[in-house]
Amino acid sequence: MVDQPVCACDLMLFGASGDLAQRKLFPALYQLDRAGLLASDSRVLAIARRDTDTAALRKALLARLEEQIPEPEFDATVAQGFVSRVEYLELDFTDTDGFLVLNDWRHPGNQLIVYMATPPSMYGVIARNLRAGGCCTERTRVVVEKPIGHDLESSKVINDELAEVYRESQLFRIDHYLGKETVQNLIALRFANNLFASQWDQNHISHVEITVAESMGIEGRWGYFDQAGQIRDMIQNHLLQLLCLIAMDPPSDLSADSIRDEKVKVLKALKRITPDMMAEYVVRGQYTSGTSEGKPVPGYLDEEGANKASETETFVALKAEIDNWRWSGVPFYIRTGKRLPEKMSQIIIHFKPAPHYIFDPDQKHLANNKLIIRLQPDEGMALKILTKDQGLDKGMRLRQGPLELTFSETFDTDRIPDAYERLLWEIMRGNQYLFVRRDEVEHAWRWVDQIIRNWHDSGEPPKRYAAGTWGPVASIAMITRDGRSWYEDV
Repeated sequence: MVDQPVCACDLMLFGASGDLAQRKLFPALYQLDRAGLLASDSRVLAIARRDTDTAALRKALLARLEEQIPEPEFDATVAQGFVSRVEYLELDFTDTDGFLVLNDWRHPGNQLIVYMATPPSMYGVIARNLRAGGCCTERTRVVVEKPIGHDLESSKVINDELAEVYRESQLFRIDHYLGKETVQNLIALRFANNLFASQWDQNHISHVEITVAESMGIEGRWGYFDQAGQIRDMIQNHLLQLLCLIAMDPPSDLSADSIRDEKVKVLKALKRITPDMMAEYVVRGQYTSGTSEGKPVPGYLDEEGANKASETETFVALKAEIDNWRWSGVPFYIRTGKRLPEKMSQIIIHFKPAPHYIFDPDQKHLANNKLIIRLQPDEGMALKILTKDQGLDKGMRLRQGPLELTFSETFDTDRIPDAYERLLWEIMRGNQYLFVRRDEVEHAWRWVDQIIRNWHDSGEPPKRYAAGTWGPVASIAMITRDGRSWYEDV
């Protein structure tokens, strides 16, 4: 990062003792400080219910940073300076009177950022108590995490509660996938390169794959996950956001609302999946015992604290279609699940083959180019193209190879910033283009809700798949019916 520090910020971090703050937010703030992007008088107030004090928090935070930050990136002097910015406040979030001290803590000249790393049910409570405590000003920016509700109606309740206190321009709804360098590069790739911009439609693209695979299981989150399931936890937010960035029309400029307007158009154009389409368009699964990374692992119903009768899905594959001129007839195959063979997120753009093929008929299956966009583990892009195989005895035999761009190797940078570093930085700068607007949330829920209702009405349980495999066989059948296959099966 080469940007200069923004104005000084006072950051109130609610839920500071939680997993998100400890694993992601504090390390991200440290990295911003290490890069010289935090103004010298920026401060952090860690707020939680835990019985501790500032001295104990700083000591624990310093130890945790040393443990979490890779050795080449850990600077003890910077870390000590960073933790000295952090103070602690024990607070019951429902105690309105307790919020009165917050106004005394903040510096009137600093930009106030309120980060709610709490359950969404607390967003409205915290917002109202901040207003009662005098911490609701024109210069307040409020950050909230997904999920925004568990369906359309509950999302409206949460957003209404936030809207009672703050304007839409003050709200930053985080989807951390939008902070990934590769995801941001989708906009540059599509709209700065006519090579792709001129080919990005139904005339040149046959289909698109989006896969977000996790090798881990529930990891102690059984209570939360069983209420959400994979479709609410991943598809309603992360995967639909990726779909929007792939499918949206060019925005008029790079302003937040121009970009988000185009994403909303995509969500509104998503074809409704009716009950009679479910068997061919949607597969849901639940993992059973199997092997992960060479070790035996339990099934979902055998995880600690499990409800043995649960029918919550841990895997979803679906075929999405967009009813507009650009994407008519182009299916988007979306897949996400837990206990899959590897941790991997990627997008595959399959281009149509040339209209007339003149090479070896046995190699015709190689004829379409593919653009592979890797979000993790190794962020980058690769364009699969065909060239002549080398050698006098090869004739005009073709070979497929990549034009490769691996960010960590190509760009002169020590490291790729974590998504939360980018998102926190943009919040400090007041840029909303990487954050989700209310109508995006609601249109995404509207589309997902009808799939969940169809599942509920059918009464059909999720299909089983062994841990360490790529999901139920039905997900392979879904794409095979269209004469295609998932990328790793080719």
